[in-house]
Amino acid sequence: MAGHSLRIVRKTEVPLYQEYRDTSKQQEIEQRRQRDNCSPVTEGTPMQESVATSPPALQLQLRNNTQSLSLWQNLEAVQASGLLARLDHKEIIMQEAMFELVTSEASYYKSLEILEAHFLQNPVLFKTLSQSDMHFLFSNIVEVMKASERFLMDLENRIEESILISDVCDIVHHHAVEHFSVFIKYVINQAYQEKNYRRILEGNQPFRDTMASLENHPCVRGLSFTSFLILPFQRITRLKLLVQNILKKTEEDSEREASAVKAHQQLEKIVRECDEGVRKMSRTEELISIEKTLEFKSKSVPIISHSRWLLKKGEVQVMAGPKSTRTMRSRKLYQPFYLFLFNNLLLVTKRSGDKFQVLDSCTRAMLRTEELADQGQALAHVFNLKLLENQEDRPVNYLVKASSMSDKLRWICALTPNRRTRFMSTSAHQADSPQVQCIQSYTAQEPDELSTEMADVMSLLERTTDGWMMGERLHDGERGWFPSRVVEEIHSKAVRAQNLREAFKIQLAQDGGAGLQTGTRGGLRGRQHVLSEFHTSFTLCTPNIFQSFS
Repeated sequence: MAGHSLRIVRKTEVPLYQEYRDTSKQQEIEQRRQRDNCSPVTEGTPMQESVATSPPALQLQLRNNTQSLSLWQNLEAVQASGLLARLDHKEIIMQEAMFELVTSEASYYKSLEILEAHFLQNPVLFKTLSQSDMHFLFSNIVEVMKASERFLMDLENRIEESILISDVCDIVHHHAVEHFSVFIKYVINQAYQEKNYRRILEGNQPFRDTMASLENHPCVRGLSFTSFLILPFQRITRLKLLVQNILKKTEEDSEREASAVKAHQQLEKIVRECDEGVRKMSRTEELISIEKTLEFKSKSVPIISHSRWLLKKGEVQVMAGPKSTRTMRSRKLYQPFYLFLFNNLLLVTKRSGDKFQVLDSCTRAMLRTEELADQGQALAHVFNLKLLENQEDRPVNYLVKASSMSDKLRWICALTPNRRTRFMSTSAHQADSPQVQCIQSYTAQEPDELSTEMADVMSLLERTTDGWMMGERLHDGERGWFPSRVVEEIHSKAVRAQNLREAFKIQLAQDGGAGLQTGTRGGLRGRQHVLSEFHTSFTLCTPNIFQSFS
């Protein structure tokens, strides 16, 4: 299948996808910083100019400098055509957005080629592994690669038709429907893939030695084997964001908008199936592991359920005895308890070796929290936890002492998620709510944390003085806690408003395209309703909100 249409990959200096991804996100951060600082910047303008370009291939040229991304407007064919003088600025930006989707797919395919040729088909590595271990490590990567190859060929054929790109989202939609289901199987198997890779690495010396040699080869450019294994997951999520970027730039009620909506909906469906598959497996394993450690003192509660998952767990100090001012100041009254909070259940337990004795339980809907007035150092990080109806059908109060201010706030937010947060109530889509952008990737360490990628934008929901924030990511609505050191504040009111307008447009697409389908009266009403809601919240926002943020 690889042939004429794939010369863009084989005959040009395409960066590896890992390099492209890092560079792209860093440039997105820098462009947002410039807009935030009110510096004049033209979207689509490279952060660094490079005069060195690679030889032409199929009318496409990618820069040799992997620190800067290839631009449609810098192609020789584009510059020679006179298009740049005839097209308006918005159309040039749209061309750049569509062109990035193509070139990033070429970059992704090149990295897949290395995974296949350098690792999968390596005869020395093959001899160190059993057939089952080969399957555990590489899963259905060959099918994933074939899907990418077909997709890239169609994208390049579209550009061969005309250097003025008409659309790419129709191609994305077709392949998402017909071929991208292979991503779901690969991503769901990824949890087993990681576990088995660690197992093989620890117990198979020939494999470990061979892998070390392969990772040191120049073609890998210092990247790890695992960075190639996670490529399909990274690509399907990135592809959705690239389509989102195109959708943000489309004209209302245009064919391009309708095409982008369809592509986005299909990609969203695939990403959601990937996420749900991974979560289902990990959640079930976690519930089984927890249930093995529980010992019920009285009434047993079934833990394993398809509709249940862990939200937060950890040790806290709980006060025993009467709650008078004098006794509350006695540290001896605090005893270590261990809480397991699920999405629909709270277990109050006490650790005994490697087991946990369940002392009390309550449905999550019947939980309430109450912060105490500051009563000195002895009561620092203390809050009242109310079980309106526990396992014995009676109300119970627990005076809980957390380990820190952030731990206290995280417990309160997890136990009573509908409480009003510091910056807003239940919605992050308020026009002047604080926003931050991620400048350093972060992997969640606890169930209530949010894994973030560089260039993610979050509306801020809560903030502590000891270095933690809770936010809602604009492009997918996911919420969680993250360290404040991995983000920076977006100061510009105009930039924040633009981020929200774009988020509304994406949300409409995710909700079924109401308001984005061409020629539908109901859709128009949906769009007008959202824009009216945005305008109302924008005009009613309070000017003092950033005083509390700072």
